[in-house]
Amino acid sequence: MLLFDGATTSIAKNRMRVVEPEFAFRFAVDVPPRATAYTLDEVLRAVGGLHLALELPDSRFADFTKVGGATLIADLACGDQLVVGPEVKVDWRAIDLSRHKVKAHVRNKLERDGSGENVLGDPCIALTWIVNELSSLGIPLRQGELVTTGTCMAPLAIVEGDHVTADFGVLGAIGVSTAAARG
Repeated sequence: MLLFDGATTSIAKNRMRVVEPEFAFRFAVDVPPRATAYTLDEVLRAVGGLHLALELPDSRFADFTKVGGATLIADLACGDQLVVGPEVKVDWRAIDLSRHKVKAHVRNKLERDGSGENVLGDPCIALTWIVNELSSLGIPLRQGELVTTGTCMAPLAIVEGDHVTADFGVLGAIGVSTAAARG
């Protein structure tokens, strides 16, 4: 489910109950499958914009920690809700995203720091890996598609009624609220 910055969403049936701040890249051009690997520079040239995102993953398994990696991948890799902010307006290409700091707050009771380094060492490297993995499977990326690269920090535990804000510094901030529990 795709949501936008500032949305309120229900997590009443969500078993994982976490939020993950992420970088999301929107492609400006198609990236077709090919026999040779795409370089990082080629992938970044295909990107039209950077967006901030918050993922609210979930699993249909009551104890998702015990089912194993292959089962979680088959379970849509725990994909559930994605909150996407507007396109970043600053020149993000001039910033070393691997060293870029991110700070998150959950209703002012939890504060956690992270950085782009937590995403396979650099979100741009993670993006290049994703592009090449899809290419090797014959799957194109299409103009306008959005690709998230993984969380910048350990997932943030949430409950119903929480408000989460992730501050990406000069890149901006993004937030989501969870609907209060029904009495």
